[in-house]
Amino acid sequence: MIHNLGLSHSLINQYVAEIRDVEIQKDSMRFRNNMTRLGEIFAYEISKTLDFSEEEIVTSLGMAKVPTLSQQPVLAMILRAGLPLHQGLLNFYDRADNAFISAYRRHYNDGSFEIKIDYLSSPSLENRVLILADPMLATGQSMVLTYKEIVAANGKPKHTHIVSAIASSEGVEFLKRHMIQGEFTFWTAAIDEELTAQSYIVPGLGDAGDLAYGSKSLE
Repeated sequence: MIHNLGLSHSLINQYVAEIRDVEIQKDSMRFRNNMTRLGEIFAYEISKTLDFSEEEIVTSLGMAKVPTLSQQPVLAMILRAGLPLHQGLLNFYDRADNAFISAYRRHYNDGSFEIKIDYLSSPSLENRVLILADPMLATGQSMVLTYKEIVAANGKPKHTHIVSAIASSEGVEFLKRHMIQGEFTFWTAAIDEELTAQSYIVPGLGDAGDLAYGSKSLE
């Protein structure tokens, strides 16, 4: 299932406009805050799909029956760009277990690249809900490889929610081809049609990691 929350008018579109805007992007704190806000919106929308059970709560005046989460999800994110988006999810699922993955593109002289993973830390995922976040879904290769690696090492989730602030249509189609239908749900705030030769989303927003935390050395 693909959920593009940007198709309906809500505040999510305001935050997407700001993370795209080249002038507003100059304020890295505001960029991070807007990514965190997006994470919070995704967390709320995903919560509507989770399992709840009724719990009796003692108040100062009596008892109240309230639906509460039956099980906390596992929140996973791809370093470093995913940190603000992950924080937004964690603000809502504040008792969740967390997983962290370091994935990067290794570029070659012919213009091609491959995805490399050099760090992974995760609790058991067996029969749990996994929420896997990365701010940009470009080709989709990093996301699929990350999912396969984390599942191979930590067990199979009962369902996976993949979260990206902005996606390319090519990346979404890649997910559909390489993920088992019915085992994942994809959430985004915008889907752009174009990828550059270097596999960057157009119009996109640029490098989310650099915008949030400063430019990095390419050496």
